[in-house]
Order: sequence, then structure tokens, then C-alpha cells
Amino acid sequence: MFTGIVEETGVVERVKPGAKSIELTLRAKLCARGLKTGDSLAVNGCCLTVVKMKGRGAAKSVRVDLLRETWQRTNLQFAHAGARVNLERSLRVGARLGGHFVTGHIDGTGKITRWERAGTDHVLEISAPPEVMRYLVFKGAVTVDGISLTVAGVRRKSFLVWIIPHTYEVTALRERSVGDAVNLEADILGKYVRQFVTGNPARAETRSSGRRISSSRSAGRSRARCPGKCNPDCRPHP
Repeated sequence: MFTGIVEETGVVERVKPGAKSIELTLRAKLCARGLKTGDSLAVNGCCLTVVKMKGRGAAKSVRVDLLRETWQRTNLQFAHAGARVNLERSLRVGARLGGHFVTGHIDGTGKITRWERAGTDHVLEISAPPEVMRYLVFKGAVTVDGISLTVAGVRRKSFLVWIIPHTYEVTALRERSVGDAVNLEADILGKYVRQFVTGNPARAETRSSGRRISSSRSAGRSRARCPGKCNPDCRPHP
């Protein structure tokens, strides 16, 4: 669990594709303090496990492994030597929650469509996939490349956030430009609320005597209904 308050920007040292995973090695200072093999580290908002550390002094090399699923779903696929990435160590129990609850499980990538200065601040507009947009609300929370931000506007296929000078200076956003991909994670609380309100649990399927029995209607066959009243669609079993 993380909070979306970036502690520092690390620098990518090497990206090495392997047969089963992609090795990502980066250099960190602040986040390397107290970090050990097996710990969780958010890299551009993506929760990864530290598999190796080396070096002495202020800066250390930290290696994490990415599965193909993570590689394809995040903007880490565009990482290269010298690129900056946002870093945050996992939240300690009892520590101050400065942002919002961030799991580090990326929902998808968005694309920067507007990135301009507005006075001393910056306005950032991001086009996002439906699986992210459905959870965004005005003044709600969203994670962009591991940064906890407040949604300043919601459009049909995009949303806006404002970036204050401090956030611009201490995160990798200062290296982003229009057209770049950013990692997005919707607020976990919003996901649970939507689940409860819509009453749309995953379909339960079982197998009996080689036949699959589903809770959905198929080919004119009647379907078993919950005998209770857990949602408006429930009816007693026939």
C-alpha cells in the first residue's frame, strides 16, 4: 500500500529483457535507505518487488523484475537508461497518509493531450480508457505515474489535473510532454462503491457431470435466481 506522495525521482540505469521477465535497474538515494530485498517499491506508481540491491554510499542500484503483463500494461515499457521515474516506498503502519490509498496496481495507461503552464502552475489533461474514466469524479482522487492528484475536471474521454510548482519540480512530470503515456490508477474506494451500488458481482460458475451451469440466461433455458433480495434483479428460484 502506498499514499501517492513521491519521495524522489530515481534514474533508470538499465533495462534488460529476459525469457520470463524484464529486469529494470535504477539508482535511488532516499528510497534506498532501509530498503532490502523483498520490499515493495512503487516505480511510476507500479508496485514492484526489490530483487537485488548493490552499492554503498548515498546512492544504490535497485533491481526489480517486471512480468510481461506489467510491462505491457504500464509506461515502463518506454523506460530507457537515463530516464527519471517516480519512487515511493510502501506505507508504514501508523505513518501519515498524505495522499490517498494507492495499491500500486495500474489500471491502464493514459495519454497526455494537454500540458501547459498556467501562471505558476501547470494544467495537465489526460485521455484515459473507459476502465479508468468510470471511476473519476470531480474533486476525487486519481494516481498519475504514482502521484496522488485531485481531479479538476472530467470530460467524456479525458480528465484534467492541476500541477503545483512543488509537484512539478520533485517528480518526473517535468520530463513529460504531449503524447507521452502515463500510468493511471483509479481510487480503490471508488471501485468498491461502484461494486456495491451496481450489484454486479462476478458470475459464479460450477461444473457438474461435465456440464457448466451458469447464473446467466442462455439459449432460452431458465436460470437459477437468488432466493433473497440482494439486488433488484433477484427473484425466487422457479
